Amino acid sequence: MSTSIRQATPDDQPIIEAIIQEAFSIYIARIGRKPQPMLDDYTALIKDGVVYVIERDGEIKGTAMLVPQEGSLIVDNLAVAESARGTGLGRKLLEFADESARLAGYHTLQLHTNETMVENIAIYTRMGYAETHRADNRGWKRVYMAKQLD
Repeated sequence: MSTSIRQATPDDQPIIEAIIQEAFSIYIARIGRKPQPMLDDYTALIKDGVVYVIERDGEIKGTAMLVPQEGSLIVDNLAVAESARGTGLGRKLLEFADESARLAGYHTLQLHTNETMVENIAIYTRMGYAETHRADNRGWKRVYMAKQLD
């Protein structure tokens, strides 16, 4: 099986949105409303050039939003299709974020997740992220994490 990661195009938007809906709908009951990624404007994000997709054998199986900020690259969102969960594609997207940050001259990656998404917090911790703080951001109870790059 071959995998590749590339910047998303407008033609990718329907599958990106389907993957986001599938990946995050399981959290609606926990949070009490749709998670932020389900509400984002993917037309604008794709146009801004911050959306990437991972393909396996030519089929999009995941997506990540990498947003440059002053001082660090933000992993704003990451999702893998249900059919590809547990296959390492999420790890590959996080490794891609690491490499993208290094190539852009960043020494830090940051991300946040909802405090109820404990599975994601565990994954990010295993990938080298450390919790920096927790905060309520417009009603979203978020866990903020950062990873220092070599």
